[in-house]
Amino acid sequence: MARRTTDETAPAGAELTFDSAAFAAAFSASLTPMVVTDPRRFDNPIVWVNDAFLALTGYGRHELEGHNCSMLQGEDTDPDSVRRISEAIAAGKPVEVELLNYRKDGSTFWNGMTIAPVHDRAGKVAYYFAAQADMTEKHRLETAMAQSHAELERQVNERTAALQAALEQKTALLHEVDHRVKNNLQVISSLMLLKARRTPVGEARDALQGMAERVGALSTVHRMLYSAGDATRFNIKDFADDFLGDLMAGVDGTRTTVSAEFDEVAVSAAMAAPLALLVHELATNAIRHAFPENREGRVSISARRDDEALHIRIEDDGVGLSAGPPNPAGFGRSLVEMVVRQLRGTIEWTEPNPGTLVAIRVPLDGIKLKDA
Repeated sequence: MARRTTDETAPAGAELTFDSAAFAAAFSASLTPMVVTDPRRFDNPIVWVNDAFLALTGYGRHELEGHNCSMLQGEDTDPDSVRRISEAIAAGKPVEVELLNYRKDGSTFWNGMTIAPVHDRAGKVAYYFAAQADMTEKHRLETAMAQSHAELERQVNERTAALQAALEQKTALLHEVDHRVKNNLQVISSLMLLKARRTPVGEARDALQGMAERVGALSTVHRMLYSAGDATRFNIKDFADDFLGDLMAGVDGTRTTVSAEFDEVAVSAAMAAPLALLVHELATNAIRHAFPENREGRVSISARRDDEALHIRIEDDGVGLSAGPPNPAGFGRSLVEMVVRQLRGTIEWTEPNPGTLVAIRVPLDGIKLKDA
């Protein structure tokens, strides 16, 4: 039966003819698998299929027509997807779903279906039309990708576990090294102090005392590295708090006031010993030499960090560098300047009158120690 209609885009007076037989012939020749079912009949059977659907399923036309499409389902067909189709058909609504179907020979394929109701002139559902596509290759690729992802994730997890184990082993080794170095340094410091006590008062005794204290400062560094959770980082504030506690134990608090302000600055372990020597040398020198003859005074120590560098300041209101007693055997200043050069930093000695100010700047990013 043919129906004539007017195409609004055609020239005036032109008419187009819709031929339902030609339209059906076009669907029959389509490369897209298609099927039509009749919900007005019992079990909504297949009433028409095209050749592409026959090729997809392996069935003959006479084997399909009159049967429900559920004949293509099997053991591994997802029941939830089947339920979605049933619910859509019962409600007269379209539905899109991918369903595992079975061919006549028992082989499986993934069927991507778009099912839509076809209404008659009264608005009732007369047929259901389903256009289908073989999605097997798509699912194969998805499965392969999922397996590859799982394998990659497994390899990553194994590699991460191996790296974590190696890191823990390295950390344990570093802790053990720091522990042994600390013990050795403590023994050396104790031996030097013992020798100093048995040495007559004079330059030799002072030198031994000073060296023992410097070795003790290095021992403190390794003790902190050993006890820290991260053996590769050193917090200068923790060292300063520990060192100043020991320092203040030997200072007459009624005569000399010591104040300290240190930022929480975590530096590399390679910088720990040099920085500890700097703080120790400058602080002890200020306390011992800035206030001769029971002079009262104040010493302030600070360490601040900006985006690029660590700034250390040691300041006192004592007699100043030029007024201090000469010490031909001392090498504290030389030691400090040598360490600053190792750290690629800068140092400035000034006398604000009264007192002495030592300002040090040490770069923190990408630091590399160099030979003195």
